Amino acid sequence: MSTTQSERLRELLEPLVTSQGLDLEEIAVDSVGRKRVLRVVVDSDTGADLDRIADVSRALSAKLDETDAMGDAEYTLEVGTPGAERSLTEHRHYTRAVDRLVRFQLHEDGELVARILGVDDDGLDLEVPGVKGRKATTRRLAFGDIDKARVQVEFNRKDKQDQKDQKDMTEEEEA
Repeated sequence: MSTTQSERLRELLEPLVTSQGLDLEEIAVDSVGRKRVLRVVVDSDTGADLDRIADVSRALSAKLDETDAMGDAEYTLEVGTPGAERSLTEHRHYTRAVDRLVRFQLHEDGELVARILGVDDDGLDLEVPGVKGRKATTRRLAFGDIDKARVQVEFNRKDKQDQKDQKDMTEEEEA
């Protein structure tokens, strides 16, 4: 049975990433000119700050140096997080995206943009924003109905604390 270099690297590096309290989301080996670049994407339920990324990067680099997993040719190791507009492919990704706006490509019903309210083993509870002054509605979406899902960046969204503070200020003004 043949395994790809990415699969072999995953087997080597995943236990190390897990021991650092992170999930190994993606591994890619790309050629950039004469050099190769090993890109490793990590994440966790609580996120991954720069210190955690630096720690795991040092650990991965040491592990790679003591093995011949990358061969003799020169390469660059890049360790990062999935980014703001991440694709959702695993159950844990959906759980981490609760309260986030997501664009879904559905197998049969086209496209849907909605906020994830909750996640369970079977699917998602969503809030579909209202259009043209209509109220938002809720919808249940099974995982089996989803072809692709990607978190959307929201520049104007106020978080719940901002909304609560604004409501409290309005109530005080009315009193």
